[in-house]
Amino acid sequence: MRAFLAILILSWIGTLFLPWWILFIPAFFFGAWMIENNFAAFLIGFAGAGFAWFIQALYIHIANDAIGSTRIAEMMGLGSPWLVLVITFLIGGLPGAIGALTGSLLKSNLKKNPDSAIA
Repeated sequence: MRAFLAILILSWIGTLFLPWWILFIPAFFFGAWMIENNFAAFLIGFAGAGFAWFIQALYIHIANDAIGSTRIAEMMGLGSPWLVLVITFLIGGLPGAIGALTGSLLKSNLKKNPDSAIA
């Protein structure tokens, strides 16, 4: 739970000021530091970064009375602006999932082969 909240908060704050790919960095760090299971790392990274983007998209959706997300839904042929928010969650979750999984796999690889660590 702590890793999820840390990824969520740092990803959300990071994407306010930095490019979109900043999602990888907190997910990688907390995936390597706090998460032991690779599948859990994938899910926690996906959920943390995805919810960070979803919260921001929901804020924008509410702040402009759904004008932007409705227009995007019409352009994509989705019919509902809420589907745009769900797609935003899915797309935002992928970098977080990949980052956390990479961190977890690196940690497990370094535990198996301590001699291969970079000195």
